[in-house]
Amino acid sequence: MADIFRGVWVVAYRELLRFISERSRLFSSFAMPLIFLVVFGAGFGQLISFTGVDYMQFMYPGIIAMTVLMGSIMSGVSIVWDREFGFLKEILVSPLGRSGIMLGKATGAAAVAILQATIMLVLAPILGVSINLVMVLELILVILIVSISLAGMGLLVASRMQSQQGFQVIIQLIIMPLIFLAGVFYPVNNVPVWMEVISKVNPLTYGVDAIRQIFLGSEGAATIGVTVFGHTMTVWQDVLVVASFGSILLILAIWSFSRQE
Repeated sequence: MADIFRGVWVVAYRELLRFISERSRLFSSFAMPLIFLVVFGAGFGQLISFTGVDYMQFMYPGIIAMTVLMGSIMSGVSIVWDREFGFLKEILVSPLGRSGIMLGKATGAAAVAILQATIMLVLAPILGVSINLVMVLELILVILIVSISLAGMGLLVASRMQSQQGFQVIIQLIIMPLIFLAGVFYPVNNVPVWMEVISKVNPLTYGVDAIRQIFLGSEGAATIGVTVFGHTMTVWQDVLVVASFGSILLILAIWSFSRQE
């Protein structure tokens, strides 16, 4: 058992080192969220308002969730990279096994996501978003669960891809609808019915809502939180939904990877 945990950690640590060493990936992972933050926050902040909630305060948690999504789901590119350059064969002959490899990749994605979210939290006071130590600790736990869950989606797609270019194309087609239908920029309860239905089967919606409730508190999120069959979701109910989605995606990713390799 100790060898399995050590193997998972080695794979995860390699993912973290790769992210830190690739400056272009490090820069691009923050570029899009910051662009959205500036364009939507500054451009629409004066036009859009919610009862008792500043638009920047509303959107900032969504931007953090978007950063976590991008970091987590892009973790799958390492599977494709390893396959293209032959490194994957070397990992496959280790005692770790297919499931251990995928869990290591997901754990590495979580480590990357926590690093990215930490940097975003450092920027929060500069942007006028208030945070405190308790909030940060809660956010790290929620981000850990959300990132591992969303990593399953990227790993599932990567398990079927043979080239990095193909993976990038498919992932871009997935990421943008997930972001715009997750309530990052507007409450999902105030949209047309068909869009609300799609939003509520989107796992990122519940990740956004959990992070937003930590920022705004239960009272601030009461009027704009996600409701399911008339029930307003709590933070841990949101996390449970995301974890359920993530468990299914990781199981499918492991099954698909085992079939392919």
